[in-house]
This record gives sequence, structure tokens and C-alpha cells, in this order.
Amino acid sequence: MSDAARHYETLLARHYSWMVGTEFDAKMAEQQALLQELGVHGSGLAIDLGCGPGYQAVALAKLGFSPVMAVDGSQILLDELQSHTKSLPIKPVRADIRDLKQFATPESASAIICMGDTLTHLSNLENVSRLLTGAHRALKPGGVLALTFRDLSVAREGLDRFLPIRADDDRIMTCVLEFETDHVVINDLIYVREGESWSLHKSSFRKIRLGVADVLADLRLLGFKVLVNKTLANGMQAIAAMK
Repeated sequence: MSDAARHYETLLARHYSWMVGTEFDAKMAEQQALLQELGVHGSGLAIDLGCGPGYQAVALAKLGFSPVMAVDGSQILLDELQSHTKSLPIKPVRADIRDLKQFATPESASAIICMGDTLTHLSNLENVSRLLTGAHRALKPGGVLALTFRDLSVAREGLDRFLPIRADDDRIMTCVLEFETDHVVINDLIYVREGESWSLHKSSFRKIRLGVADVLADLRLLGFKVLVNKTLANGMQAIAAMK
């Protein structure tokens, strides 16, 4: 089990939707609009890598893709996704997103997406290159790859390393960042109310310090045509590229 997979299995998956802080339908609609902005539209097979509870997978289905293959390593999140799929043509797949060739044949997909901060969960730049290579192999000519991720190339220092994530009457979440040369240690601290007291649930994992230049270089080396490269309002980087 990878560092990130263990973190989700032992802590974050149970709190993920609460952490997002938005009702499913509203978050799905937001992601649907973003996908359209990135030029993700059409029909045929779409693959959502690191689908989580399904915000983007449902958005892809509503945009007309069929089937939508929703891939994640967390069974907890895949079970949550299934509660939102209803009659939509979404196929949940529990797998390592780096092993795209194990569940997608060459030139079979019209669109592949990897949203949220999933890319930085991979253990090193070589694994990012492996995923992008697999996506190029699986896409049809003219197919689109859409990515979002947080550029962690610039280190936070001092108190800027402490990030309040969300708080309500029953849960409080804070993230503390520790910057290393090639990685950032993500320390997630979640206090949960239990009657009159609070219990602390904690776990950590490493994200890679992935920069926009790293991703663009890989995409161009593979022969992708970059269509969109922008910073979103929430600080995330968004890239769309065509095979």
C-alpha cells in the first residue's frame, strides 16, 4: 500500500466529503463547469483517475460520456460514489491509477481526467511520467487529458505551514506542512467530538513537490498539444491537452 493510500485508508477517506464542505450536487456542478471550460466534452469512454466520491465522474456522465470508468484506491470512497451514480453509466474500479494499461486498452478513451490534487499523491516525478504516458496510450487521437493539481514548488515557511481546513460543532481539521527537498509531508489533524470530550485522529503522508513546468515538459515530450494552462481561483493549476 502506498503512503497516500494508507493515509486515505486509515484517516482521510472517512472525512473526505465533510472536508470538501460542499453538498455533492453543488460540487459536481462546479466540476462540470470546470470540465467544460477545459474543453472536456463529447461521447464515448471517459476515465476519471482518482475519482474520490464521484464529483467529476458524475459530471462526465452528465456531459454525455458513456461509459465513465471511475478509478480510485479507496473502497470507502468508491462506495460513496456508488450512492450517487443512480442510473448513470459509471463503472467504479478499485485500482492503482498508475496502472492504466491494466484497465484501459490503447486508443479507447475519448477523455481522461485526473483532478483535485491527485497527481501530487504519486510518490515521485517518475510515477507522474508513468501516468501521463499511460494516458497518452489510452486516449484516442483527438482525445483530451485534463489535470488539476497544486503547485508545491515554492515552500511555505513558519506559521504559513499551518492551514485551517474546516471546522464545525463536531469536527475540526488542520493541516500542517513540512517541506523537504522533493516532497511535502502532509500532517492531517482531525479533532472529533465524542460526547463532552474530543478525540484526535491523525495521519501523515508525502506529496511530491510537483511544478507546472514538470507536467508541461512531460506532456510535450509525449506529443500532447497543450490547450489550457491556467491558475484557478482556488490556487490550483489546471492543464488540458489533446493527443
